[in-house]
Amino acid sequence: MDIPSPGPEGGIDPADRWVRDPHTGEYELRAAPPAGRPAVPGPRQESVVPRAREGRRRAAGRDRRKEGKGKSTGKRILLWTAGTLTFVLVVTAVGGYLYLRHLDGNISTTDTAGATSDSFSKDKAFNILLIGTDKRQGKGDTGYGDAEDGLGHADTDILLHVSQDRTNATALSIPRDLITDIPDCPTRQPDGTIKTIPGTRHTKFNESLGQLGRDPGCTVRTVERLAGGMKVDHFMMADFNAVKTLTTAVHGVQICLAHAVKDKESHLDLPAGPSTVQGEQALAFVRTRHSWAHESDLDRIQAQQQFLGSLFRRMKSDSTLTSPTTLLDLAEAATKALTVDKGIGHISTLKDVALELKKVPTKNISFGTLPVLDNPADGPVHQTVVLNEGPAQQAFSMIKNDLSFTEVKKKQKAQEAARLKGPRSAPGDVRVDLYNAGAPSGSAQTALAWLQTEKGVTRSSQLGNTGTHQPRTTLEYAAAQADQARELADLMGLPAAALKPGRSEKNAQGLPAIVLRLGADFQGAGVPLTGPAKTPDVQKHTADQVKCAS
Repeated sequence: MDIPSPGPEGGIDPADRWVRDPHTGEYELRAAPPAGRPAVPGPRQESVVPRAREGRRRAAGRDRRKEGKGKSTGKRILLWTAGTLTFVLVVTAVGGYLYLRHLDGNISTTDTAGATSDSFSKDKAFNILLIGTDKRQGKGDTGYGDAEDGLGHADTDILLHVSQDRTNATALSIPRDLITDIPDCPTRQPDGTIKTIPGTRHTKFNESLGQLGRDPGCTVRTVERLAGGMKVDHFMMADFNAVKTLTTAVHGVQICLAHAVKDKESHLDLPAGPSTVQGEQALAFVRTRHSWAHESDLDRIQAQQQFLGSLFRRMKSDSTLTSPTTLLDLAEAATKALTVDKGIGHISTLKDVALELKKVPTKNISFGTLPVLDNPADGPVHQTVVLNEGPAQQAFSMIKNDLSFTEVKKKQKAQEAARLKGPRSAPGDVRVDLYNAGAPSGSAQTALAWLQTEKGVTRSSQLGNTGTHQPRTTLEYAAAQADQARELADLMGLPAAALKPGRSEKNAQGLPAIVLRLGADFQGAGVPLTGPAKTPDVQKHTADQVKCAS
C-alpha cells in the first residue's frame, strides 16, 4: 500500500497546524516544531474546527469565547474537509460532531433498489460511477442542459476504479452518445414501492438516467451490462452547479488552451495558454465541444479529464489544505453538490472513501476514454458512437482484474511472473480436485471435461460446490506439488496471484492433489484469467500531467 510521504512540515497534517488562541479566540497557523520534537499542541492550545467563514469571523469569535468557558479544552477535534472533482473527495481529517451532522444533512441519497452495495469496504478494490447530470434547474443554469423537472440525463459519466493496494486508480469516461442497451431497472418510488422500468435496446447511454423515470441505479445497471457483468459498488452524482461551487471554493483551477477560444454556445472566452477558471467560466470550459478539433463529445471528454486532473491537484495543494476558510467552503460545496447511494450516504463513510482515494499518488491516477467507433447507422453525419468491442472489453477486463493503466505494477507483475518459473509436471501427472466456489453453475464440470479431453489432465476430479463464495479463482498446493501447480496455472491461464502455497488434499485414490477453487472471476474453460498482456488501446493521461485542450 502506498503511504503518502511527509510534507515540508515533517509529516504534520497541514490541517492540524491551525490552533485557537484561548485568549483572543482567533486561529493561527502553528509553526513546524524543531527537528526531533513531537508535533503536539501547547498546554493552552486546542485544535478545533472554525465554525464560521472569514466574513463572520469576529462576531463568531466573541460567541466562541463565551461558549468556550466552562468546557473542557482537553478534547481534540480534527478538521474535516471534502472536495469532489465533480465528485471525487479529498479529505485531510475529521470535523466536530455537530458540524459533521450539519454536513450529513447536506448530502442527498438515493435508494437504488439493490443496484449498489449496502456498505463500503476499506480493504478491497472498489468501483464508483461518477455521474454528471445536465439538469439545469439551479441558479444561473438556465442556459445549459435539461430544463425539465427531474434528475436530468447522464451527461458526463466516469467509472472510477481504485486498486486494492491503493497504488493506482483508473477513471474511464463513458461517452454520453454511446449506443447501447439499457436493461430493465427496478426503481424505488416515493411511496416506498419498487417499479420496474422496462429496458430499451439500441439507445443513447445518457437515457439511462431521467428518461421514463430512471434513477442512478439504472445508470449503474447499464454500465454493469456494458462491462460484461462487472460490479459497480457505488455512485456519486452532481449537476452543473457542482462545477461552479467547487471551483469557486478552491479559488479556481488552472486549465490550458492550445488556441484562443471564444465560443458563442458555451460562452467560454479565454486566450491561448494557461488560465485560471472558476464558477461560470469553469462550467463553460467543461461544457464546450464546438471549439475543439472535431467538435465532438469525445473532444469534450478529453477537456473534462484535463479539468478534473487540475481540480484534483488543486484540492491536494498546500494552499487549500492550510486554509480553514477554503476547507470549510469546500466541505459545504462538496456535500451540497452530491447525491449518493445509501451505502455511502453519510459523512463518516464518504470520509473513508476519500481517505482511501487520497492514498493513490496523483501520477498514478489514469484518465481514459472507453474505446468507441463512429456509428455506421448515422450515415455521413456522425452523431453517435458504438462500442469498439475488442479494446473496450480489454479495458473493462483490466479494471475487473484490478490491473493498472499506468506502469506502476510492472515491477510487481515481474515478481509475480517469477513465481510461475520453475520445473513443471506433464499434464498427465497433474492431480487436481476442482470445486465451484462462486463461479457460474456447472463451471466445475465443464472445466473438468475441458482439462481431461483438451489438455490431457486425466487425473482430475470434480467435487461440486464449496458452499462458499470467493471473488477470485485460487489454486492451493503443498510444496511437493509446486511443479503440478505451475503446469495447471499455465494450462488454464491463471495469474501468479492465484497460486496459494499451502496444503494439498487426498483425492479419491488417496493420493495428494492440488485444489482448484473456481471463483466469481471464472469466465469459462479455456478463458485466461491473467488479464490482458498490455494496456488497452485507449486515449489516456494521468492526473499529474498538464495538457492544453485543442
